[in-house]
Amino acid sequence: MADPGVAPPAVPPARTRRRLFGIDRSGPPPASTRAGQPLNPWTIPNAIGFARLALIPVFLAVALSSRDGQDALAVVLFAVIGWADYLDGFTARLTGQYSRLGALLDPVIDRLLVISGMAVAWDFTLLPRWAIAVVVARELTMLALSRYALVRGVEIEINWAGRLGVAPTMGAPFFAMAGVHWLALIMLYAGLALALAATALYMRRGLHELRKLSSSD
Repeated sequence: MADPGVAPPAVPPARTRRRLFGIDRSGPPPASTRAGQPLNPWTIPNAIGFARLALIPVFLAVALSSRDGQDALAVVLFAVIGWADYLDGFTARLTGQYSRLGALLDPVIDRLLVISGMAVAWDFTLLPRWAIAVVVARELTMLALSRYALVRGVEIEINWAGRLGVAPTMGAPFFAMAGVHWLALIMLYAGLALALAATALYMRRGLHELRKLSSSD
C-alpha cells in the first residue's frame, strides 16, 4: 500500500510520434534535465550540440570574409547549425538521452547563433541596425539573466512566446544573407515582438520564483 504522505513518482509521457517529432510538448521536462542533476555530457544529442557550437566561428569566418555578406557557404552553414537544433532534440527524444548539460547548452548555442547572424547582418547592413541592436541586446540580457537564475537556483522553463520566437529570430539573418530581404524583414519584426514578449514573461516568472525562494529561507 502506498504511503499517503509521499507523492507518487512522475510517470514519463508515452513516446508517441507527435512527441518524437516535437509536436506534442505537454507534460513536465525529463527529470534528468532538472537543476541538481549531473551534467552527463557524453550523449549523442550533446555531441550534436558541441558540433553546432564548433561551427559557429566557422560560419562567422566565412560570412565576414565574403564580399557582401551573402555567401552561399555561409548561408548553408547557418542553416545547418540552426536545423541541427531540431536534430539534437529529435535524437534526445528518440534515444532518451536527456541531460542537464543539454538543457543548459541548447539555448546558449541558439542565442550565440542569433548574435552571430545579426553581427553579419550589421556588418553588411543587411537589416535595420536599430532592430539588430535590440535583438542582440535582448539575447545578451537573456544570457546574463539565465546565468543569474542558475546561480540562484531558479528554474526558468521556456514559454510559448520564446518557443515561437526562435524560428523567425533565426530566420531573419538567414533570409537576409540569402538575399530575400522582404521575408527577412517580416521574420525580424515578428521575432522581435515574440522575443520581447518572452523576455517579459521570463522576468515575471523569475521574480515570482525568487520571491518564493526568499520566503522559504
